[in-house]
Amino acid sequence: MKKQGMRRQLSGTVVSNKMDKTVVVMVERTVKHKFYHKYVRRRSTFSSHDENNACQIGDKVLITESRPLSRVKKWRVSKIVQKAI
Repeated sequence: MKKQGMRRQLSGTVVSNKMDKTVVVMVERTVKHKFYHKYVRRRSTFSSHDENNACQIGDKVLITESRPLSRVKKWRVSKIVQKAI
């Protein structure tokens, strides 16, 4: 029997909740530019499964990697860290 490894977790902001049980989460990270040696912000969006439709636009959430749930959904919302005002 194999042990299950640690699943990746990312934190980001909900940018869309128009789909049923799905939210789009934008994750920002900083990377160092190879030539200019400045830190540059990179953004990625992930479609995440939100079972109870609890997330609103602007919420800070923690998403966890999971098995593929659809063609584009491979993440689940594990926790709402901060609700939008």
